[in-house]
Amino acid sequence: MPINIPSELPAYQTLLDENIFVMPSEKALTQDIRPLRAAIFNLMPKKIETETQLLRLLSNTPIQVDITLLRTETHISRHTAIEHLDNFYKTFDEIKNEYFDALIITGAPVEKYEFEDVNYWDELCTIMEWSKAHAFSCVHICWGAFAGLYYHYGIHKHNLDKKMFGVFPHKIEVENHPLFKGFDDIFYVPHSRHSEVSIEDIRNCPKLRLLAYSDIAGVYAVSDLSGRQIFITGHGEYERDTLKNEYLRDRDKGLTDVGLPYGYFPNDDPEQTPPYVWRASASLMYSNWLNFCVYQETPYDIDRIPPLVI
Repeated sequence: MPINIPSELPAYQTLLDENIFVMPSEKALTQDIRPLRAAIFNLMPKKIETETQLLRLLSNTPIQVDITLLRTETHISRHTAIEHLDNFYKTFDEIKNEYFDALIITGAPVEKYEFEDVNYWDELCTIMEWSKAHAFSCVHICWGAFAGLYYHYGIHKHNLDKKMFGVFPHKIEVENHPLFKGFDDIFYVPHSRHSEVSIEDIRNCPKLRLLAYSDIAGVYAVSDLSGRQIFITGHGEYERDTLKNEYLRDRDKGLTDVGLPYGYFPNDDPEQTPPYVWRASASLMYSNWLNFCVYQETPYDIDRIPPLVI
């Protein structure tokens, strides 16, 4: 089954060209099924790039997924055309009385700020609180993960002296967890961040479980005990050249805390094509999430989602 998105969305043609099964909204309306409802709260500056990356991963299941894109109301993006936002995105006020099976909160390039200094922090807190009763399962990515861990559990992020940047090997901490069903013992994930949370803080919190980590990059995947809240510090959704483009951008800016991305370029040579070694595991993780953590667990009557107690 496909993801259901407007045919005018730029991601639609991109995914269609990749032979990914997408369905225009007008056709989905003719099907007599109960699709999953998923919302993506997109905090990234380049929203079209991020939405395409995430939609690519959400399409790899036999489940039809209706997508709602959300944006901040208290912060206006300078990197995405207002026409795109007006045509394809909704604000929290427009959906606050609705219910969703799944919610994704993306990262944002504001890691060096204290959470309370981010100009849309109050709006994000409102949405994270709302999600406990209006979204059955929520995945938080990168800075979104740090924000969720801080808001819900008081786990503080720590700024790094040097950007955690590259493609790192990871291990599974909890065997047979649904999110990592079918994973190899070692799998690879890109990271691109200036902050971290400590493994000790996660392990010392009785309400959280460390699911996967890297000996180099640290915490990767965390969940609450119910499995309904998931926190991911890396970027499995990244495309082959995403880290390359970030490296060239940072190099051209003369930034001193960023070097070559670890384990990315063959022989550390930026002229060589990076191998795409994380695509399969990223696709499997998001498929597992939608199937085992959402579809198999969420109530059929979506407005009867049991509130999450933290």
